[in-house]
Amino acid sequence: MFVGLGTVAALWENPLFMRMTPTGGFEITLLFLLSALTGLYVGVPQAECGKRTAGTGGVIGFLGIACPVCNKILVLLFGGALLLEYYEPVRLYLALGGVVLLAVAIWLKMTRRGCVDAETPVSNTASR
Repeated sequence: MFVGLGTVAALWENPLFMRMTPTGGFEITLLFLLSALTGLYVGVPQAECGKRTAGTGGVIGFLGIACPVCNKILVLLFGGALLLEYYEPVRLYLALGGVVLLAVAIWLKMTRRGCVDAETPVSNTASR
């Protein structure tokens, strides 16, 4: 995840993608946190609790580290000037929100009763 998203977000020079806005320095640290938390979420062997929260956190975190004017869909929807004026200043907070959502997803997965007991059946009445 670290290498894939970092390459697509052009956080380092690569022949595939070119970044149009400079990085702020926080992107690689937040990408590392996103990658580590995603790996931890996938590695916890319980059920699918927090699945939507983890997915949303990953997408929001990626949008926070990616170049705002390199994303063709965002430019098509909002325009380059609007993205640079309003979206660029809050990218750090968006990426931090993604990290927080992934941490919440891990917490949900580890603490919810239904997730912890996912291997054991809820009731034995169905087998009668």
